[in-house]
Amino acid sequence: MLPAFGIGLARSSPSLYRPSIGPSPPSSARTSSTLPTRNAPRSAAPGATPTATPTASAAMPAFNDPSSQSNFPAVSVTHVDFDVDVDFSTKEIAGTVSLRVTVGDLAQDRLVLDTRGLNIEKCTVEGAEAAFSVQAEAHSVMGSALTVPLGREVPPGSSLVVAVTYRTSPSSSAVQWLRPEQTAGGGHPYLFTQCQAIHARALFPCQDTPAAKITYGARVTVPAPLTALMSAIPVGEGEAADGDKTAFTFAQAVPIPPYLLALAVGNVESRDIGPRSKVWSEPEMVEAGAFEFSETEAFLVAAEEVAGPYVWGRYDLLLLPPSFPYGGMENPCLTFVTPTLLAGDRSQAHVVAHEIAHSWSGNLVTNLTWEHFWLNEGFTVFIERKIMNKLYGKAVFDFNAIAGLMELQETVDRLGADHPHTVLMPVLEGGVDPDDVFSKVPYEKGFAFLVHLEHMTRGEGQGQGQGQG
Repeated sequence: MLPAFGIGLARSSPSLYRPSIGPSPPSSARTSSTLPTRNAPRSAAPGATPTATPTASAAMPAFNDPSSQSNFPAVSVTHVDFDVDVDFSTKEIAGTVSLRVTVGDLAQDRLVLDTRGLNIEKCTVEGAEAAFSVQAEAHSVMGSALTVPLGREVPPGSSLVVAVTYRTSPSSSAVQWLRPEQTAGGGHPYLFTQCQAIHARALFPCQDTPAAKITYGARVTVPAPLTALMSAIPVGEGEAADGDKTAFTFAQAVPIPPYLLALAVGNVESRDIGPRSKVWSEPEMVEAGAFEFSETEAFLVAAEEVAGPYVWGRYDLLLLPPSFPYGGMENPCLTFVTPTLLAGDRSQAHVVAHEIAHSWSGNLVTNLTWEHFWLNEGFTVFIERKIMNKLYGKAVFDFNAIAGLMELQETVDRLGADHPHTVLMPVLEGGVDPDDVFSKVPYEKGFAFLVHLEHMTRGEGQGQGQGQG
């Protein structure tokens, strides 16, 4: 993700752009007002078989994500199939997600998922309807844990399918619903999602930690004549569905963290800009986008020379309406970008280089938790500038590095040198929202640290090595 302030837009926290999170919908199944213990087997409900509690000597690796209430990795979701319908009249996405789950090193009797503002209607385990409970008192940041009993003590290594029928809230923090007048064309509504950092749980029940990677398939039904796009490879063309609707099918075979699950629905069309790339946009902007992003294939080739083969198949771009609050978002196979990049001279092309770099750092190799966010963004800035160096020379690398250092200094001056958010690894314990820690620090301090390591390993005499790719 490239923050909007990285390309000269408002220097506000992206969290300011998010719609307010509505209260959790009522449910007769809500039973507990106690915040569950994170990332560990929950205590058994009355009458249920107790779950074994791992000890320090247990085979299960120690794991703690302070931003998730799920019981990953005691039980891991490995694949998700979506069958959902997009309803602009109610501002809801509704349907069923089928989760393929695998039990870890110790037997488990329940699956615990992150949710926020979702209306959970039904759960099944291997096709049989299951009782479920949703945390009665939602946590202001982490939402409400959804607990689904598995019906028995499931042995280590076993897999099964848990399906959840649900609908999102009209005020979901993951979904932006745009009226026609908020789009470039003005004739159709538009939807886009933004799940980073911990908003995937407001889009679907999931283990909303970057450590819990999934593959996914999806069938998304939308009103005609709109088109659905996802962070995945389209499977065929849209097919006519009941009620003047169109169904689109997608598949993502490379495991991704939940925050990279993305959906956009709108009146869009595409132009080819390379052998493995298209630009998608409303018709009013698509030609400008095709010109602005015509260097995409050159960026991809340079990135492969720096980081290795590109494994995602497609690298398409979606030029969103002006309300998109970031410079870019690295959704696999479909990078989201802001129309403010349409300068007419390709001068903002570094944003695409940044998002392409995420195809390796962040998307393929991902920070374990949001406390380690600098590993995503510091390495991505490092690779981005290597790409720009290969294409435009060391002077451009140095110029961008100096500009980044100035932005870092401005951030530190604003926060204060001793502020806890200026460290590379901030502490998120106690329910701190990762969005509230977001700044240029992980990007530019992370980059500076990596350049320092490069100097140390190559020697000062070869310090110009940062320009060698």
